[in-house]
Amino acid sequence: MQRDRAMDICRKLETSVAGAVPVLVGFLRDEIQKTGHRNAIFGLSGGIDSAVVAYLAVLALGKDHVYPLIMPYRESSQASVNDARQVLADLGLQERMIDITSQVDAYFSCQECATHLRRGNKMARERMSIIYDQSVVYQALPLGTSNKTELLLGYGTQFGDLASALNPVGDLFKTQVRAIAGQLSVPESIRRKAPSADLWQDQTDEDELGFSYEDADAILHLLVDERLTEDEVVGQGFQGELVDQVMRRIRQNQYKRRMPVIAKVSSRTIGIDFRYPRDWGM
Repeated sequence: MQRDRAMDICRKLETSVAGAVPVLVGFLRDEIQKTGHRNAIFGLSGGIDSAVVAYLAVLALGKDHVYPLIMPYRESSQASVNDARQVLADLGLQERMIDITSQVDAYFSCQECATHLRRGNKMARERMSIIYDQSVVYQALPLGTSNKTELLLGYGTQFGDLASALNPVGDLFKTQVRAIAGQLSVPESIRRKAPSADLWQDQTDEDELGFSYEDADAILHLLVDERLTEDEVVGQGFQGELVDQVMRRIRQNQYKRRMPVIAKVSSRTIGIDFRYPRDWGM
């Protein structure tokens, strides 16, 4: 029953983004121009999320204003690099590759007992530091590639892959990103492969999370978008243990979804009393 209910919800999520591409393209164009920029930069992993961002960015800005970076580690999947290159070829974009192996290995050279988690977080932050450095070179605004499912579950590295100036896919569940990818004609090899952060060999998102994206998207949609209680979600056929696991991840990772909390000592505190749009005063 759980599987059938999850798939039914995911089908509805897919249809809900039938007209989303023009909205996302307009968002990117308007928000980038609002900051005085003309260019966008982001990491291109060979996965579906960054591929969708690449296609949207080219539609919004034109290929001459889009700068994807491929940043492999020595254990990265060659298939992922090949998929990233296929996106570049499809969109007519220049290849820009920066290997992060030397800087990551240099840091861990005296810490060989470092866990996969530590190494993965280090890789994510090294990649984002490179993106922000290169954003100066190309006078480009860094784009985020984390989807709504990842943001809600906290499946990402704070100040690593979760960092960005703009995120066009942050309000799309993984299921919806897949639907958008189909609309944009993202290569089928990317759309069909198992999602992976490609942080170590044979790593997949769903193995690490312990549940499928379909189940996660369905439960998250009911909890967050529909505002159902945990008991009400269980009443719709989902396992109580899984619903509790998803809810705990939402709560535990709230700190990743907000700017650093500032202690209030004045009459006007940034983020509390001083909350103007980014273009205030322009």
